[in-house]
Amino acid sequence: MASRPEEAVSAAQGGRPLTADPKLPPTAVDAAVSEAEDRKWTPAKIALWSAIALLGGVAWFMLAIVRGETVNAIWFVFASVCTYLIAYRFYSKVIERLITKPDDRRATPAEYKADGKDYVRTDRNVLFGHHFAAIAGAGPLVGPVIAAQMGYLPGTMWIILGVVFAGAVQDYLVMFFSMRRGGRSLGQMAREELGVIGGTAALVATLLIMVIIVAILALVVVNALGESPWGVFSVGLTIPIALFMGVYLRYLRPGKVMEVSIIGFVLLMAAIIGGGAVAGTEWGAAMFHLDKVTIAWGLIIYGFIAAILPVWLLLAPRDYLSTFMKIGVIGMLAVAIIVVRPEINVPAFSEFASRDNGPVFSGALFPFLFVTIACGALSGFHALIASGTTPKLIEKERQTRFIGYGGMLMESFVAIMALVAALSIDRGIYFAMNAPAALTGGTVETAAVWVNSLGLSGVNLTPDMLAQTAKDVGEQSVISRSGGAPTLAVGLAHIMQQFIGGPAMMAFWYHFAIMFEALFILTAVDAGTRVARFMLQDSIGNFIPKFKEHSWRIGAWLTTAVMVAAWGAVLMMGVTDPLGGINTLLPLFGISNQLLAAIALSVCMAIAAKRGSFKYLWIIVVPLSFAAVVTITASFQKIFSTTPAVGYFANNAAFSKALAEGKTSFGSAKTQAAMEAVVRNTMIQGILSIVFVVLSLIVIVAAILATIKAFRDHTAGVPMVDNEDRPRASRVFAPAGLIPTSSERELMAKWDELPADQRLDKAGHH
Repeated sequence: MASRPEEAVSAAQGGRPLTADPKLPPTAVDAAVSEAEDRKWTPAKIALWSAIALLGGVAWFMLAIVRGETVNAIWFVFASVCTYLIAYRFYSKVIERLITKPDDRRATPAEYKADGKDYVRTDRNVLFGHHFAAIAGAGPLVGPVIAAQMGYLPGTMWIILGVVFAGAVQDYLVMFFSMRRGGRSLGQMAREELGVIGGTAALVATLLIMVIIVAILALVVVNALGESPWGVFSVGLTIPIALFMGVYLRYLRPGKVMEVSIIGFVLLMAAIIGGGAVAGTEWGAAMFHLDKVTIAWGLIIYGFIAAILPVWLLLAPRDYLSTFMKIGVIGMLAVAIIVVRPEINVPAFSEFASRDNGPVFSGALFPFLFVTIACGALSGFHALIASGTTPKLIEKERQTRFIGYGGMLMESFVAIMALVAALSIDRGIYFAMNAPAALTGGTVETAAVWVNSLGLSGVNLTPDMLAQTAKDVGEQSVISRSGGAPTLAVGLAHIMQQFIGGPAMMAFWYHFAIMFEALFILTAVDAGTRVARFMLQDSIGNFIPKFKEHSWRIGAWLTTAVMVAAWGAVLMMGVTDPLGGINTLLPLFGISNQLLAAIALSVCMAIAAKRGSFKYLWIIVVPLSFAAVVTITASFQKIFSTTPAVGYFANNAAFSKALAEGKTSFGSAKTQAAMEAVVRNTMIQGILSIVFVVLSLIVIVAAILATIKAFRDHTAGVPMVDNEDRPRASRVFAPAGLIPTSSERELMAKWDELPADQRLDKAGHH
């Protein structure tokens, strides 16, 4: 049933033999046995997959073809879930068989570099939770909600099809290639594979883009928790809960993942319920009613501390806790949608789909929809996580498909649920919540007048509707609560109260959703900071080798401080922006994020070419080409467009002229300070856009040249340059996916029979 330990590694590893310990059972299921299990089709199996395909086809037909005045939300659930199941079962297996070719007989960096801090063998289900939590930050919540401006169909198609053929492919490949290289960062891999020019461009681009991304993630947390005592108290309690879980799994009850999950969930519910009680008291409202600047400073301090603590103490347990909650909440929302069956009144293509001056974000559907929805479809930030913390924690090579491809599919489902929640609320309330205060006026009366002036079909918003919505969710106001999180929370509360509890539970469900979202994003902030630290250490390590030692605490603290200071400065710029930082920074976030995805796919293309996978390079080239066209087009429009609503420099020129003429208000800016903020921010954004697109083009060209060279060398029989770490024999075994196969269970039984002193400790959440 399994490969014999004395067998050599495959030719793909350069023919270098691995000598396994003859005292141990095999460390991998025999490839032929695994293949036979995979290809065994029973009548029941055929019927199941036929039913999944049929249901998915009907759902897509209802969404894309039928399109009446309303569409039922259940079709979003069925179309996405069926597509994900088919993609994971079939397409990801194609990538595994043709490109990655994992070998569980090889030890992963978590095994041969184990240090108890950054390199720790981690149970695959816990690691799935950590990785999913780290990648699923603000993106799947913000982008889809904002893109709902265009209607339901464009966003739905990009989220579902984009993840299958682009996002999940990128995450899986980057994770696998980084794992084979000792967990090296994306920028460092680019330097090794693309040469000095391409590699240096990639290093600089990834570091700069990472700063923007983490700042935006933090800004969404600030907007969600600003002046919300309930949210501040509940989210704040998740930090000591996570620390307790880390100590519990490390020392009190090692390996008891389900046990600590139940304890964590109970404590989490207590934090939410307690938050409502505390916020209802006079002292609680005073103590936890914090302004956005205070919360931002708290996040900056938190980001530094969380990034230098051992991964087992805070990052991994809080990730697992938040993932437990995220997947549970999204699953519960999906069930609620199926039971409640809310009707979506938003058209497939809205009035703004054919225009470039939408009130929530500016720009035409192509290319700006594809950069507005990043996480959930394709996100360069994921490539940094997939080459940051996760590859240092993977226990077995074959687990990368489950964690990388599967984790991204789960995030895409979060994005679809966020989109449905945003679509389910009244369209007038949606625009009042997501447009900047400069447009809405900030009051229920002015917001209602402004929304009704947009001329949206079927929309007649009244001040009472806005006031009642705020009252229902226990907030003072819902106007201009941009950032996506509040809109998703209102939508989730609207659906869930019909499922459980009725209108009286609206406030609970709203704050439940706010904490759920803040947990999402906090995870991405500290994981992103830790990854940024790894990246900066690797970059400086090219000149000062000592910095490449991730266990060197002084180097870790210095580089963490630098990266936190950088994203903290951008965060403060967004928090103090008179026009609402999220609306100002989101276009730059989206474009830079997708440019980073193009960089990641370029590096993957070069590596796959050097592995000789020329026949199957289309798997990488297709999403790379699309990402490159979209992001370069968007960048050029933001840089060169003469329309002030679209072009950074055109907007800058218009506001600069108004200031020079002595005007004290102009366009959406009602004060001179707001006008000066527009001038400052558009100049910064314009310059950064130029830098990002130039660096990305250098990397893409370098990757194309490296691919061509690899093809020529391969044709001429020249040996390929192998930058993978030297293979070492593994001394552990673990299943590849969520549920062990029959052959994996047989092998697990052999390992369980071993005396404890003959094997390494079981992976856990060390």
